[in-house]
Amino acid sequence: MVKLTRIYTRGGDAGKTSLGTGKRVAKHDQRVVAVGTVDEANATVGLVRLHLAAFPDVDAMLGRVQNDLFDLGADLTTPDDGTKVEWTPLRMVVAQVERLEREIDAINAHLAPLNSFVLPGGSAAAAYLHLARTVSRRAEREMTALAEAEPVGTEALKYVNRLSDLLFVLSRHVNDNGARDVLWVPGANR
Repeated sequence: MVKLTRIYTRGGDAGKTSLGTGKRVAKHDQRVVAVGTVDEANATVGLVRLHLAAFPDVDAMLGRVQNDLFDLGADLTTPDDGTKVEWTPLRMVVAQVERLEREIDAINAHLAPLNSFVLPGGSAAAAYLHLARTVSRRAEREMTALAEAEPVGTEALKYVNRLSDLLFVLSRHVNDNGARDVLWVPGANR
């Protein structure tokens, strides 16, 4: 378990940070950037949760997602590159991806099919869910860019891909199952 007794260490004052393997890298290293964006996605999910008083089931779901996002950050922080570590690194697993898929399918079953793209809005919760969706998509882009150069776990990549889908269907769910969705009208302002 993690135990934090000091918040600052001065170890990063020169622009470097440590990965879980102990390797020192630049704070702008692609792996650190991906971890940071996963952290940003987590913070954005926290904002969503402030607007879910009427949706305790969604709040609980997103609580699990926030914990998973810390797992994802831990997975990314300890690359599976053959470096020996003294513990078993935390990795994303199939069960986490499958849980998201079950939740997406259950929520989507109650939504009418779309005939247009959805614009962020309708309710505060839906708008924040769209914000979280876009941040998770950015995390996915950064993770896939990293995966072209270094090892990134398959389940980690699957998880972040499913997460944006979950956030999308949840946005429709909290918008009265899509009744309050704001739909894109192509060329409406020409």
